[in-house]
Amino acid sequence: MSEPIHRITQVLVKELIELKRDRWARFRLLVPPIIQVLVFGYAATFEVFGVSTTLLDLDHSQESRALMASFEDSSRFKVVRVAQAQLEAERTIDRSEAAIAVVIHPGFAALLRKGRPAPLQILVDGTNSNSALIALGYADQIVARFSRGYQADYLYRAQPVSAAGRVEVTLDDRPWYNVSLNSRWFFVPGVIATLTLVMVVNLTAFAIVREREMGTLEQIMVTPIRPFELVVGKIVPFFLVGLALVASITLVGTLWFQVPFRGNPFVLLLGTAIYLLSTLAVGLAISTLCKTQQQAFATNFFFVNPMFTLSGFSFPIASMPVTMQWLTYLDPVRYFLVIIRGTFLKGVGLAVLWPQLLALLAIGTALMGLAVLRFRKSLD
Repeated sequence: MSEPIHRITQVLVKELIELKRDRWARFRLLVPPIIQVLVFGYAATFEVFGVSTTLLDLDHSQESRALMASFEDSSRFKVVRVAQAQLEAERTIDRSEAAIAVVIHPGFAALLRKGRPAPLQILVDGTNSNSALIALGYADQIVARFSRGYQADYLYRAQPVSAAGRVEVTLDDRPWYNVSLNSRWFFVPGVIATLTLVMVVNLTAFAIVREREMGTLEQIMVTPIRPFELVVGKIVPFFLVGLALVASITLVGTLWFQVPFRGNPFVLLLGTAIYLLSTLAVGLAISTLCKTQQQAFATNFFFVNPMFTLSGFSFPIASMPVTMQWLTYLDPVRYFLVIIRGTFLKGVGLAVLWPQLLALLAIGTALMGLAVLRFRKSLD
């Protein structure tokens, strides 16, 4: 075995022995990621159920009661108050007792029976604009369904002959790759990418900073080992840990949440390896900027949070300002999300994912090169 390989191997073995001795580190690498996958899998969703709702029927007609019953029977809404006056309905919104209030004014049924449009008032708490828009969409679906049913019944009673020959255009949904539109199938693969980012960056940065803080890094540098050999010996164990972390989280996602894996595992392995190169580079860069673990903890947010925000995991990239959209092209998480969701849900391979793999390789190589140069300079 050549001298450089021997020195790198010795550093690698040293890191693995330290990880074996550190029970808290082993616990931190295994248990928290699994718990976070379970929490995200159950809590993170674009769907809204049980929206707290206040109902106010000032018409007291058969039609108004039928419409109110449609809201009561829907799993999207949970009726928390049946108000008796407009002021009472508004007060439930002001006090956050309800997120939405459905108000039917007097004359609602009379207008419908005359074949005229009947207005319906919906008060919405817009504090959480995303939930408010989703709740309004569900309410619109209920009202549209009621309107179509009443319109068909009115036409049948008024003009039976015309109603018999009535032609309608219906929308037939056909989702691909996620037929039931299960939001967990979207979130769980994304959680794999974000948790890997956080864990690998923290592991790399804190391990090196801890040695710098304790003075052992300087002791290593007085040995014949070169800076490049030290860097390689340091990051290879973290690379292996990252692969094991992705494998464990993937197993939990596929077995517990029944997220299908339709692609080639070797394509995912290739994308993961290149992605880990980028995350290791970020952790290495943080270690060159910080002298203590407290500084590393604070600096970690400066790097990781923007990468998470610009990745498209929770916030659509197309909705961002143009400047922010350009910045997302520098974010490796953006490309890995496409790779991991493409392999999980769509089953696509290199023929489709090669642009993301190539971009990820370019970013990872550039980041690692800069991080290694910065690390060597900080050692000098």
